[in-house]
Amino acid sequence: MIEKDFAEEFAKDWIDAWNSHDLERVLSHYSDQFEMFSPKIIQIAGEPSGTLKGKDAVGNYWAKALDLVPDLKFELIALLIGVNSLTLTYKGVGGRLAAEVFYFGPDHKVSKACAHYAV
Repeated sequence: MIEKDFAEEFAKDWIDAWNSHDLERVLSHYSDQFEMFSPKIIQIAGEPSGTLKGKDAVGNYWAKALDLVPDLKFELIALLIGVNSLTLTYKGVGGRLAAEVFYFGPDHKVSKACAHYAV
């Protein structure tokens, strides 16, 4: 089970890292081989599967996304705790609702993340 203190610290630091546009700080939460699933990967990275594997590939995608949205600002709405996962709901680009599910490995690094966006 994910501990409440760890979950709260992760959520705060993840939001702060994105809001500071510090890509290295964002990436510090993830394992080297993590997988990212997002419909934005299709749009921004041009990957039809919506999936990227590895910190380098996802880092390149996120760098491009940050360039496209220089005023990016996330606002945390809710933190949901699971067994080996967390879900953050937040206001994202343009205030749109987003939810991201993070799956953690034994090292407390994100091994897989799935992003979801309001239509």
